[in-house]
Amino acid sequence: MEQLSGLDSAFLYLETSRTPMHIGSIAIYDPSTAPNSFVRFKDILNFIEQRLHLAKSFRRKLANVPLSLDYPYWIDDPDFDLEYHVRHIALPQPGDWRQLCIQASRLHSRPLDLSKPLWEFTVIEGLNNVPGVPKGSYAIVSKIHHAAIDGVSGVEIANAVHSIDPAGAIASPEKPWIPERTPTSVELLGRAQVNTLATPIRLARTIVKSAPGIARMIGGLARGKLHTTFGRVPRTRFNGSVTMNRVVDGRDFSLAEIKDIRTRLPGATVNDVVVAVVGGAMRKYLKGINELPRESLVCMAPISVRQPGEKSSLGNQVSAMTIPIGTHIADPFGRLQFVHEEAEASKALTNAAGARQMAEYSSFMPSTLTGLAARLYVRLGLANRIAPMFNTVITNIPGPPVPLYMNGARLVTQYGLGPVFEGMGIIHPVFSYCGRITISFTSDRSIIPDPEVYAKCLQESFEEMKAAALKKPVPIAKVEAVPATPIAEAAPAKKSKPRKRKPKLTLVSAAE
Repeated sequence: MEQLSGLDSAFLYLETSRTPMHIGSIAIYDPSTAPNSFVRFKDILNFIEQRLHLAKSFRRKLANVPLSLDYPYWIDDPDFDLEYHVRHIALPQPGDWRQLCIQASRLHSRPLDLSKPLWEFTVIEGLNNVPGVPKGSYAIVSKIHHAAIDGVSGVEIANAVHSIDPAGAIASPEKPWIPERTPTSVELLGRAQVNTLATPIRLARTIVKSAPGIARMIGGLARGKLHTTFGRVPRTRFNGSVTMNRVVDGRDFSLAEIKDIRTRLPGATVNDVVVAVVGGAMRKYLKGINELPRESLVCMAPISVRQPGEKSSLGNQVSAMTIPIGTHIADPFGRLQFVHEEAEASKALTNAAGARQMAEYSSFMPSTLTGLAARLYVRLGLANRIAPMFNTVITNIPGPPVPLYMNGARLVTQYGLGPVFEGMGIIHPVFSYCGRITISFTSDRSIIPDPEVYAKCLQESFEEMKAAALKKPVPIAKVEAVPATPIAEAAPAKKSKPRKRKPKLTLVSAAE
């Protein structure tokens, strides 16, 4: 039994019939690499069943504390049924990309059953007319609740159902799975009481650990060495109420070309390029409908604060930073320079405050009040009344540089799916895999009624960025000569004590 954190629980409390809070992907597979060049639905079921022990999320469901006096727990589901979670449909001919996106949008619009393990896989056959995808391929549209995973812990599930060779042999579990005993309401209330008594001590420890970081942040802001995007976020069509209908689409790009673009600007990262490309797409789309604000739109970028030993733990261990994305700049390379400078400033602010310590404060939000606040935010339509904190989310999930296989079928490509909610009507998941990067988006149908137009904006923004970057020379690193010191005059080297380094922050995914 494992308790959800305050942030995990917030994703549950934010969920309504109009705002399901699950993440996922559209993964496309080529069965020609499988035995007999064919994969049956039964084969996929057997393949997943053999790997259920590799990820905790597969067979765990929620246990709510009575009266919401504490955060819920993850417990084993004694009635787990694999065939409920893995479904099977087919596209009508011709089976093209637009049809796949429409079907994925419909699936992504439906909330998960909160009384069961919070995930679903839908196998979609009939992909016979998707550019760049072998004829006869199939897709798997996945849905996993955001309360269970973030971008990093989601890699555990991806690893569980994939292998680096077509055979995909794995070791059997050491012992058969036996679900743990379901806790009673009295036991859950007892745990809630213990947690309540321990909260002041934990809060005091967190305040002590975070105090130096908060002091550095306040000092930096006061001296003008740090700055924040607070109060600088314009209101757009992406920042109001949403409906229950979703749209998804995306485009595929060369990772090598993106890396070449970033080499044209000293210090720039792959993330900077991706953010600037998204900024260009949002600029194009809003300008095309005469809604482009003068101020730059701002994105939120999740930051993983997981320690090396926490990769297999459930839930979210993330903080966040905000980055203006340069929608007010027409020149693509000028936009990249702006994004890079703003990203560096935001990283400095986040490093000063201490991302992990800030994330720990979410665990002290009272469960009852958190749920009530989330429900009131939705029901009172506050998204239309208060200033937005950001206009979109850009989350980067790293993938391997080598091909992956599921049941012998090669993973061809993967596009991310994410949640939208009141006040934030578009999210951009970014996946890297085998030398390619996909930038996809999930939005509300009333906000983007023409997703193919916005997808075209993404493509055009990238092409313009690439063309602008090619006009810039690749900077040559200068190496300054150091005068040689005569051996006779050289002072003996002093041993210095090793310095403790702060853990490096990584965006959910990797910047490079």
